[in-house]
Amino acid sequence: MLNTYFCSPDEFLKNSRIPIRVKESEQEMYEEIAQIMIDTIVKKEGQRKVFICPVGPIGQYPLFVEKVNNMRISLKNVWFINMDEYLDDDNNMISSENPLSFRSTMERLVYSKIDPELLMPKEQRCFPIPGEEKKIDRLLDEIGPVDCCLTGVGINGHIAFNEPPAEDDPITDEQYMELGTRCLDLSKETIVNNGARKIYGALDIFPKRCITLGMKQILKTKKIKIYLYCDWQWGIMRKIALEPPSRFAPASFLQLHPDSEMVITRKLLETRI
Repeated sequence: MLNTYFCSPDEFLKNSRIPIRVKESEQEMYEEIAQIMIDTIVKKEGQRKVFICPVGPIGQYPLFVEKVNNMRISLKNVWFINMDEYLDDDNNMISSENPLSFRSTMERLVYSKIDPELLMPKEQRCFPIPGEEKKIDRLLDEIGPVDCCLTGVGINGHIAFNEPPAEDDPITDEQYMELGTRCLDLSKETIVNNGARKIYGALDIFPKRCITLGMKQILKTKKIKIYLYCDWQWGIMRKIALEPPSRFAPASFLQLHPDSEMVITRKLLETRI
């Protein structure tokens, strides 16, 4: 029986349950994401284009902005729907002044950098909002289908902030895949991993709640690519690729999607324990 963590890189590629492509560097991934976004917009010129956008990875955004401005690409028919955001203890979105704010990240890296003549209207730059969860699900149904989602994966396999359920949660895989936008607790794994990387381990001030698009919205996207390049993603990369799809590693449900792909760095592929 193939061992998830101890099979060779060649065995890993051969036995993956999801299409895998290897890039030589993290930077190449950012360049690819930016170019896919540009190509999608240009190919559908004059038509509505809808993207589900992450804040992680973010290295693609300066490259995307540069291409938009230099090539004079209008975003007037483009919709950016962000995946998620952190919430405070009262279930409100964290302040835009908080360094963790995804809204501020998008404003700083994207919206404030694009020529105003090319930028999409504010109503086409969307985030899920607490108390309006069904509103954004309806919006996605109205303006969809979403053209593509180009994103990362959390240490426990979450995509957006679709955290794995507790072991004793009675929800089934089928029910989990039907979950829509919602507010929920962040897992301990996410708090520790993100808190260690983003605010130097100050875990007592890291948000404990979030709002996220659901797996239902993610899986309805026409094209999904997940990009893995961090050393801490090695373990979940192997679970997503080699083990059956499961709510306990939500990104593994991409195995069931008709146009999904995992893109990894060669360094990650060749890592062994």
